[in-house]
Amino acid sequence: MRYISTRGGMAPLEFSDTILMGLAPDGGLALPESYPKVGRTQLDAWRSLSYAELAFEIISLFATDIPAADLEDMLDRTYTAEVYGSADITPVKRLHDGLVILELSNGPTLAFKDMAMQFLGNLFEYVLAKKGEQLNILGATSGDTGSAAEYAMRGKQNINVFMLSPDGLMSPFQRAQMYSLQDANIHNIAIKGMFDDCQDIVKAVQNDHAFKAQHKIGTVNSINWARIVAQVVYYFKGYFNATASNDETVSFCVPSGNFGNVCAGHIARQMGLPIGRLIVATNENDVLDEFFKSGQYTPRGTANTWVTSSPSMDISKASNFERFIFDLVGRDGGKVKALWAEVEAGRGFDLAANLDAVREQFGFVSGKSTHADRLATIRAVDAEDGVVVDTHTADGIKVAREVRLPGETIVCLETALPAKFADTIREALNRDAPRPDGFDGLEALPQRVTVFDADAAQVQRYIEQALS
Repeated sequence: MRYISTRGGMAPLEFSDTILMGLAPDGGLALPESYPKVGRTQLDAWRSLSYAELAFEIISLFATDIPAADLEDMLDRTYTAEVYGSADITPVKRLHDGLVILELSNGPTLAFKDMAMQFLGNLFEYVLAKKGEQLNILGATSGDTGSAAEYAMRGKQNINVFMLSPDGLMSPFQRAQMYSLQDANIHNIAIKGMFDDCQDIVKAVQNDHAFKAQHKIGTVNSINWARIVAQVVYYFKGYFNATASNDETVSFCVPSGNFGNVCAGHIARQMGLPIGRLIVATNENDVLDEFFKSGQYTPRGTANTWVTSSPSMDISKASNFERFIFDLVGRDGGKVKALWAEVEAGRGFDLAANLDAVREQFGFVSGKSTHADRLATIRAVDAEDGVVVDTHTADGIKVAREVRLPGETIVCLETALPAKFADTIREALNRDAPRPDGFDGLEALPQRVTVFDADAAQVQRYIEQALS
């Protein structure tokens, strides 16, 4: 299995090389030359596997340069009951109307990002030891990627983490999870702006090839291919958990901001998992909803990005969207390069002529919700099913119920536990969100963070000083 860039300008690489590089040299994102195909025989054999066993079967199709015994060991150490709270790893629960919620938030930071990031921590350490190299991770977070990355990388050999987040715009719980870490290899940087400003800085540094090479800069954002591969696994496991046999078809509804989570679902569908539709649920920052309804993709810039009660989705420029567009336009790297030149110029692009393929060939539909919708959904799910969901999962449930077809089984991906968004849960239910053991007093811990303007040069100077 070899990897190419969505913009067509990278010589094919092996898996281990893609995970250390972040953006491709041409500014694009890594994707396999072709997706492996999974048939009925494999699905039948995989249905009864444990999560770690299933992860091995799927990831080994993509990570062909890692010896099987080494990969198996990494996955056995990653997906354990001790880390995720139960041997099921990703159990499902059914609501009264048949909607299925896939629990992805049982890891150490209570968000779905742990599903991939815990693996990435072990993978990075393994690859760096093999290559005798160091990696300095530069990432951006709108809420959950940062804490998941930091908890996965803290204390790891040969790894430093520099994590950018929008100053003051995450929930108090999310900020405390990140900023309270005192590990010497963890560096938190708050940027005066929105998540898109943080993401733009990461891309600017990634595209400074001399700086990137000198300081061994990589990323754990979902532009990192290994994260997407790890997320593909829970679509298969979610399908098996939500169905009685491989004759069934299900749809997945995915709360979406940066498009990484649903991109993994797209890849699972291309591999042959029986997915009917992929339902993209956005909040008021509805750039993706606009595209899937009209074919027009117009990132709005930070001045026109709403601050909402589902902050991890307060994104108007979805990095991983480029991977889907690459497939949509027939894997034409030159075409993608031209389209993203329009995005980077602030104009966006129009692919209305491709909407039939978006819906029929690739199965995408979308919807959006508002703060009032989130409150109403949280109240309804609590009253009808005795389940408290977080604000992002509420976005997904609202959209899933809105677009559901007769007889359609929809699996809604849980993205975080409600404790991370206590203020909104209190507003909706007039009581505190349930908080797992071990998180009491988190917000009162001492916090360590450096605040900068939205300026890539300042961030680069900080990295240089930290590494000197």
